Amino acid sequence: MADCCCNTLSELEKLRSRQSRTLIVVLVINAVMFLVEFSAGIIASSTSLLADSLDMLGDVFAYGFSLYVVSRSDSWKAAAALFKGGIMAFFGIFVMGQAVYKVLFPVTPRFEWIGTIGLLALVMNAFCLYLLWSHRGDDVNMRSVWLCSRNDIIANTSVLLAAAGVLIFNNQWPDLVVGIGIAFLFLRSAFSVFKDAIAVYSADNKE
Repeated sequence: MADCCCNTLSELEKLRSRQSRTLIVVLVINAVMFLVEFSAGIIASSTSLLADSLDMLGDVFAYGFSLYVVSRSDSWKAAAALFKGGIMAFFGIFVMGQAVYKVLFPVTPRFEWIGTIGLLALVMNAFCLYLLWSHRGDDVNMRSVWLCSRNDIIANTSVLLAAAGVLIFNNQWPDLVVGIGIAFLFLRSAFSVFKDAIAVYSADNKE
């Protein structure tokens, strides 16, 4: 029995170690890509790039908090998921505000920047998703991290569509529509993460 318990603890520690290494890698990638994308969004006057960069920044905070709670209780992990959900909701509302501003003060963004940086972000996030794939069912903490990464792929693909739309129509609306779409994705994901986290937190407190 003792050997069984020791083996279980050893496997658990190995899992936590793998989770931590993965989180560190994806955190660094997202931090670098936030700086790149945010700068490009300012230069290109692109709502979609700014929205996507804020998604990256949200992931940096989310992964950092996930790294902190990876070896803690389910209640801590649920709290981390709630924090990540709050970040998603905040950025969703922020991007909506940016979209309203762009409607009032329209500027045609530079499609070359949107397409190039959007493609780079897609490649980086595809790599992050690959790293996180095997951890998506570990616990509520890692599931919420995986959801963040999956959303990034959807957002990056949409940014590339925005670049194509700006090129074809020569106005800001394709970029603006994608930015608003990413904002809705933030808000929808926030609701999903809140739901999972509350369920885990309630179950943990009943025990």
